[in-house]
Amino acid sequence: MKFRFLLLFSFLFVQSILAQVILDENQIPIDPEQYHSLTSPYATTLTFFYNLREDNFEPEEAAKTLRLSDQSEVEAKKLVVKLKQIFDGNGVYVKINEIPNDPNYIDSLHNNQARYFFDTKRLPGVYLEKVGNDWKFSAFTVSQINELHQDTYPYGTDKLLNVLPKLGNEVYLGLYFWQLAGLFILILLLFISHKVITIILDKGLLYALERFGYGYIGEKYLLPVAKVISIFVIVQLSSLFIRVLQLPIETVSWILLLLNAAKPFIITIVFYKIVDIVAMYFAKLAEKTESTLDDQLVPLLRKTLKAFVVIVGTLYILKEGLQVDIVPFLTGLSIGGLAFALAAQDTIKNFFGSIMIFIDKPFQVGDWITSGDVDGTVEEVGFRSTRVRTFRNSVMYIPNGKIADATIDNHGLRQYRRFFTTLTITYDTPPHLIQAFVDGLRKIVESHPDTRKDYYNIYFNNLSSYSQDVMFYVFFEVPNWTEELRARHELLISIITLANQLGVRFAFPTQTLHMESFPEKKTLVPEYHHDAKAYQAKLQDFVSKELNKKQDLN
Repeated sequence: MKFRFLLLFSFLFVQSILAQVILDENQIPIDPEQYHSLTSPYATTLTFFYNLREDNFEPEEAAKTLRLSDQSEVEAKKLVVKLKQIFDGNGVYVKINEIPNDPNYIDSLHNNQARYFFDTKRLPGVYLEKVGNDWKFSAFTVSQINELHQDTYPYGTDKLLNVLPKLGNEVYLGLYFWQLAGLFILILLLFISHKVITIILDKGLLYALERFGYGYIGEKYLLPVAKVISIFVIVQLSSLFIRVLQLPIETVSWILLLLNAAKPFIITIVFYKIVDIVAMYFAKLAEKTESTLDDQLVPLLRKTLKAFVVIVGTLYILKEGLQVDIVPFLTGLSIGGLAFALAAQDTIKNFFGSIMIFIDKPFQVGDWITSGDVDGTVEEVGFRSTRVRTFRNSVMYIPNGKIADATIDNHGLRQYRRFFTTLTITYDTPPHLIQAFVDGLRKIVESHPDTRKDYYNIYFNNLSSYSQDVMFYVFFEVPNWTEELRARHELLISIITLANQLGVRFAFPTQTLHMESFPEKKTLVPEYHHDAKAYQAKLQDFVSKELNKKQDLN
């Protein structure tokens, strides 16, 4: 197994250790004078890189490719070496045979100027420009070399470029000894960093959270995020020190590409896990509110945020990590999005309908609603539809766009629930008993804990065809239908008990047959006076005795 690993290692790294740029030997001119030419972008690039090879190290010749102002020869040599290290550290893969060899080359992509850019994404400030008849690195590029070198080798890693080669220049497995030593030090450093970070997170962070009573939250939510961040630290260390080893450019370019893609990928994972922490926080807040719609909103919010993180993270990985131009993709996506929006108008309408439901809160989970043919209890509110359980125990899925435009009768938001019925008593019930019965009904309402005391109506209200009717009109102050049924039950039981104690009989539809006359019986048909004055006298007597007596009492 170790032998196979060494073979694979050799296959990856046994390349030209003398150059960090691809030089096609078939394209390199045979005449050595052309290694010192500045007549075209191709010639200048060849002069720059070829004279900085280990087997042909002539920095004073390579320095001629720089457009210098007042720098000395020593400074020029340092600058040209740093510029070469900038190419190497950023993994810029230069193919010499793809560089134009036209002395009058014009870059049509950048304002039609006589310039040549090597990599506009990673090194946008490094370019060649024509100065007279020569092509040289621009004055702006020369002025940026020290700053670019510091950005490429930050935190003092640039000093390792001079320290590591002193370890030895013997070649083993296609690499210098100092490169192998640097790889060993890098692996050891990553191993130690992983152990230290693991100890700090597992022992330190988790212990501190347990001391403050957040052990469960720390172990389930924060610790996974912290471990992913530790991986990011390791990737960051790798991307810093892999540049110092000056490995072959093919290897460095691929490694840096993977490491640059790994950084936004890890950040995306971190934010993906942070969404769970945010959702847990909002879930705690939702538990403190009376609305059940908040509880339904939290899972939807978590899914939406995760989808947003994945989409933004993917675009970030493509653009910053893999160096993919996403502008054409976004342009095509916008055009396709327009066509998709036209084809999915109902879906978009339902989406915005769901947003209006969560903003306006016309109902919440558990409410009994009525809207057209919909009559039931809300079970779930989604981004596309709302699920309602009907009283037949079936499930109705109503598009949110339709609900947002419909008239909704929310029975669940009632503060008071009305109860109206008519109590029918028999015609033989005397008035004073009716009055006692009504007074007892009012006392029942006043003593019940769930009835509204400031407004109710209980009156002897009607004389129907077979009964004397008492209107019973009250309100319950209960949260749901189950409690309303319980309160009704208790109230009706009390009414029946009162009627039994007072001797009140409830009427029901009956028919009574009266025989008008028998030979030995007097007829039941009353005898009417033929004189109207007699009825007027009786009416005056009723008014004077009954109504005036009530007025005197008042």
